[in-house]
Amino acid sequence: MSVSRKDSMKNQATPFRIRVSTVGAILLLQVNMALAVEPPTPRAAPAAAEATQPPPEAPAPAANGATARPLSLAQQAQQAQQQAIAPPVPFNVPMPHSRNPIARYRASTAPPLDLANSPRLQSLIRDGKIYLSLRDAIALAIENNLDLAYFRYNFPIAQTDIQRTKAGSPANGVNASVTQSTQGGFSSSSGGGGGGSSGPGFAAGNGGIVTSTLGAGASVPSFDPYLTFTGYVDHTVVQEANQFLVGTPVLRANTIEVLSSFSESFPIGTNLSINYLGQRVTSNSPYNAINPELYSNFAVTITQPFLAGFGLSSNERFIRIAKRNAQITDLVFRAQVIATVTQIENIYWDLVGAYQDEQIKDRSLGFANKTLSDDQKQLALNAIPAMQVMTDQSAVATAEGNLTVSRATLHLNELLMKNALTKVDDPTIDEMPVIPLDLHAEPDPNADKSIDDLITEAEKKRPEVAIYQMNAEVQKQALKDINSELLPTLNMYGYYAGAGTAGPKNPYCDLSQQECSTDLPTSFPSMFQNTFNYSSPEYRVGMTLSINLRNRQVKADQFRAVLQYRQSQISSEQQKKNILFDVRNSKFALEQAQARVGAAQKALDLSQKTFDITKQEQQLGAKSSVDTLAAEDALAQAESALDAAQTDYEQKKVDIDRAIGATLERTGVSIDDAKSGVAAHEP
Repeated sequence: MSVSRKDSMKNQATPFRIRVSTVGAILLLQVNMALAVEPPTPRAAPAAAEATQPPPEAPAPAANGATARPLSLAQQAQQAQQQAIAPPVPFNVPMPHSRNPIARYRASTAPPLDLANSPRLQSLIRDGKIYLSLRDAIALAIENNLDLAYFRYNFPIAQTDIQRTKAGSPANGVNASVTQSTQGGFSSSSGGGGGGSSGPGFAAGNGGIVTSTLGAGASVPSFDPYLTFTGYVDHTVVQEANQFLVGTPVLRANTIEVLSSFSESFPIGTNLSINYLGQRVTSNSPYNAINPELYSNFAVTITQPFLAGFGLSSNERFIRIAKRNAQITDLVFRAQVIATVTQIENIYWDLVGAYQDEQIKDRSLGFANKTLSDDQKQLALNAIPAMQVMTDQSAVATAEGNLTVSRATLHLNELLMKNALTKVDDPTIDEMPVIPLDLHAEPDPNADKSIDDLITEAEKKRPEVAIYQMNAEVQKQALKDINSELLPTLNMYGYYAGAGTAGPKNPYCDLSQQECSTDLPTSFPSMFQNTFNYSSPEYRVGMTLSINLRNRQVKADQFRAVLQYRQSQISSEQQKKNILFDVRNSKFALEQAQARVGAAQKALDLSQKTFDITKQEQQLGAKSSVDTLAAEDALAQAESALDAAQTDYEQKKVDIDRAIGATLERTGVSIDDAKSGVAAHEP
């Protein structure tokens, strides 16, 4: 309510009441400032006190990059209280790592969730109210908003993909999409996120699943080394049909065998395989010169592909995709922070609009009640007709209904704000009113920039631009990777083996003396030494060539990869168009909102003058209180219209910052703080 309106209402009070109310308001204000308990009550004051108390905008206007007003004692105490409170624990979920060789075979777990609201929230509570500036709201969102808390787990998820692909396995991918599960704060005129449009959600694949050719190519071997042990003890009894072959009608044999193998592949496609076989066989055959018989075999095989599956480009493609996904996750997180901060700002300005509208409705009800009280006194003196009092009562009922609706709207916006700035529901703050301290933001520098300058800035700062560029690079590299699968399979291999045999002389040998004699060593160490001393070597060099004479599956996959790459190029162009449209739409919306504020301000000035003139005419007897009530109602509607226009204008300033990717720069939000979940640097 303007000064002229306050003066006209002030004239209705008696001089004594004016003096008492004025002196009392000044004394209360001085005591309040000295004790630094809380800023002046932003709720509407009685008519006589309004002439001396500062308007609700006095507590703390926004200072985003501009020179701030001197802080009051209450605000200085608030800042000191915030500095004294310990910050929350930063988010940190590292990849499991231990030098203990047994640890790699045990399950890993992540730290438990921290669902406690940050102490910053308690520092803003004074006398059962939450005094909230825009900076405080953004800082609380960084520390408590669940959308950001959910996204932070994508960073360790991306690291698990990198570790997985280093073992030769394909990447699982990271579902790094911008989410806004927090309710409220969505601007209807916003151009969205400028993201590429998606078609209908129909899938024509097997079971509704459509796979992608991204990452397709020749089979990638496992880069993790494998060590395998196999052993057994065997006892065999065989009734021989021809005793002449083994020298006994029933052959009994005991076998102990141990087989171990080691296998590892390397990024160029090379595979190394090492096998060792150890065997001990005893039997009751008199035809054996040695008993038991000891035998061991050692073999090394190296295989190298030269066509399909050759080279780092083919075998490390999963690692490249996982690392690129990690970079994209960083960019998408930046987009997530922009979206969350934008939403918090919109919720805040909705709260400011509802807060000011509630004050307007409260003042309107106060004026209607005062008019009714004055007219009831006039009716008692038979100075006015009873119909005029009934009209006043109707006006009071209407004002009470408007105030009830306005307070419900304010309560809803308070709930939306508290929901966005807390991790879990806190019963202690559920019913606390939220008092916004920043009722107006600083002038937006984007209002004076040309559309071309805004578009140029958006192309540099929007994270979606870099995301689509990276996706295009991944798709382009995928075309090269899948070409390797088109080639025939040509593997060259080299094989080396050594063997050793030993065993003591069989005392039951039933052959001739010459046949029962042996020069073999008798002990296991000698047998083992002969296995590796090049006494019984075997060499082999060979090749394997496999040709798919029609190659239809791979050819179809390769051509599909080309088509999907063309689709990605279209999506990239569509993204550019969406960004251009988004910037233009936000610029036009900002200009329109600014024009609506100017028009609403002019309408308010005219309504104020009409109210002042009508009030003066009522005092002169030319108008009745009914006319004054109508003028006051029109004035209240003009104030509400200006409040709505100013709220919309503030949100349009927020939206154009989002459209050009300047939200974090303007608000001073640090990405490192957003990743850690601790607002170490005040926005």
